[in-house]
Amino acid sequence: MAESFYLNDKFFSRLETLALNLRTSLAGYFGGKHLVSTYGQTVEFSDFREYQLGDDIRRIDWNLYSRFEKYFLKLFTDERQMQVQIFLDCSASMGKDNPKKSSYAIAAAAALGFLAVHNMDKLSFHLMRGNRADNPFGTMIGKKAFFRAMGTFNDLEFTDDADIEACVTSTPDTSVNNGLTIIISDFFTESNWKKAVDYLCYKKRQVLLIQVMTPDEYDPNYDGRVNLIDSEAEDVSDFRNMKVKITRSMQKAYEEAMADFKQDIKDFCSRRGVDFISVSTDTPIERVLFGELLKVGIMA
Repeated sequence: MAESFYLNDKFFSRLETLALNLRTSLAGYFGGKHLVSTYGQTVEFSDFREYQLGDDIRRIDWNLYSRFEKYFLKLFTDERQMQVQIFLDCSASMGKDNPKKSSYAIAAAAALGFLAVHNMDKLSFHLMRGNRADNPFGTMIGKKAFFRAMGTFNDLEFTDDADIEACVTSTPDTSVNNGLTIIISDFFTESNWKKAVDYLCYKKRQVLLIQVMTPDEYDPNYDGRVNLIDSEAEDVSDFRNMKVKITRSMQKAYEEAMADFKQDIKDFCSRRGVDFISVSTDTPIERVLFGELLKVGIMA
């Protein structure tokens, strides 16, 4: 069960100055707050163009006609509503034995979800366990539905493992070119999560990966003989559990492997135009929201 350190009125009130920023074109629904490159029906003037056969004559600017004796149409900006999907890894490695890690991941998901509903976007939470992602709240629009969902987040269980590829690719409501998909995980998985990202890119969605790890995972301070227990192992006899003697050479090898692991994610994301940040749970969540996410351009 997750323990909330963040989800309160003060936490959400600090987020109201931020907004999610979609850098790609958006084929979403009307009624949102995201300006797109096409012209639409808002009240904010954008440009003129000459009248063409079949255009709506109600949009002709008659003042310009009196000056130039040509028909010109007024063009207005177009604002769309995007679909925000948040996939939350609920496997054991995300917090079975570390409530702060699960709480931190939930806070990141909640913050980004709040920004979606605050800006009139559609929002859905997908809880990844095994080979499926549950969507217990459906599609949410508005803060009332959002806060009703938040009331249940403290009861989330982090158990077993999660097949990110299967969870993402089997989700039925992933629309094309109409929003942002966020995956929050430590990415300590044997599943091919890269195929999940490729699937989302194929769907022309903007993608953000948030890797959440503890300080011990970044830089473990173990020494001597220890029992290493995999939190996602089914029983104590699992081959992933082992008794080892930690030496300095093993620590150095771990540091190098962790650096390679993170660099591989960065390189993969860079080649596909996907945003990626890696955060430690000892980093204040505000620094992530107002710092790291602003740097990669997700926030505005």
